Amino acid sequence: MTTPRRLLLVNGPNLNLLGTREPEVYGTATLADVEKITADAASRAGFELDAVQSNHEGVLIDAIHAARGVASGIVINPGGLTHTSVALRDALTGVALPFAEVHISDVYARESFRHFSYLDDVAAVRVVGQGVDGYADAVRQLAALIA
Repeated sequence: MTTPRRLLLVNGPNLNLLGTREPEVYGTATLADVEKITADAASRAGFELDAVQSNHEGVLIDAIHAARGVASGIVINPGGLTHTSVALRDALTGVALPFAEVHISDVYARESFRHFSYLDDVAAVRVVGQGVDGYADAVRQLAALIA
């Protein structure tokens, strides 16, 4: 069976507010901009992209489960769930797809609670503090691992 050439982009809680939420931290790019940047990078790497954003953990977990057998990998910015969700970690490890964890801001230059990630030790790729361009970098790195 040929490996699907699809990636799933998952954006967690509050990322729908990009462009207006704390622009001094997250910049002025919108979620639509992020999805375009990521889709363009995926296309250049030979992948199609599916995207989901939700403020509800279960919706994100369902999307990750649905990616098994459909996608070759996942790019995820889990937002605040980074620091709190064992369930999200379990979903990602359970589907056994390589994934890239992305954070727009430099989480290590922010509050100490943001320094911990439930995903960092199981992520194939981790991109932190590159702004929304980090999504394209994550796609490039993930695609290189999948190839």
